[in-house]
Amino acid sequence: MESADEQTLARYGKNKFGLSVLMAKRLIEGGVDLVQVNLGKNSTWDTHRRNFVNLKDHLLPPLDRCVSALLDDLDQSGRLDQTLVIVTGEFGRTPKVNKDAGRDHWGRVNTMLLAGGGVRGGLVIGASDRLGGEPLSDVQTPENLAATIYAALGIPQHALWTDLDGRPHKLYHAWPIQGLM
Repeated sequence: MESADEQTLARYGKNKFGLSVLMAKRLIEGGVDLVQVNLGKNSTWDTHRRNFVNLKDHLLPPLDRCVSALLDDLDQSGRLDQTLVIVTGEFGRTPKVNKDAGRDHWGRVNTMLLAGGGVRGGLVIGASDRLGGEPLSDVQTPENLAATIYAALGIPQHALWTDLDGRPHKLYHAWPIQGLM
C-alpha cells in the first residue's frame, strides 16, 4: 500500500484495518472473486471492558472510514453492483452491560451490514426485542448468510461438493436471506 497517494490513505485510514480494506479493493479491481478481510488477532473488538468508550473513540471511526471509502470507490468504478460487501462478527453482544462497563458474547442476536452485490439498500431485515436480547421476527441463521453468499457468487442451489471419500454433500442448507436482493 506504499504506492497509495496520501488522499487515498487518509480516506481508508493509516491503520492495519484501513490498509487491509484498501488491499481488498485492489484485489477486487484485479479480478479476485472472493476477498475476506479480518481485523486481526490483536484487535480490541472483544469489548468486555469499556465497551462504549472503545467503540466511540477507537473502533467505530476507523471502521466507518474504510468501509465508506470502499463502498464509495466500488460505486464510482461500477463494481459495487457485482461486489457483495459484508461487515459482521461471529456473534452479538449481551443486552446488559457488565460490571466493567463492557458487554459479553451473545449468540442470540447479531447485527451485520450487507451492501452491493444486488442488495437493496436501506433495508432492516429481522428484529429483536426492545433490549436486543432475543430475536422476534425474520430470524436469520448462519446458513441463510452462507446461502446468500453462494447465490451472490452464482453458485446454483442444487450444487454439491464431494468429500475425500467421494460422497456428495449439499452446499446449501437454507435459503438466501429473503427480500435482501
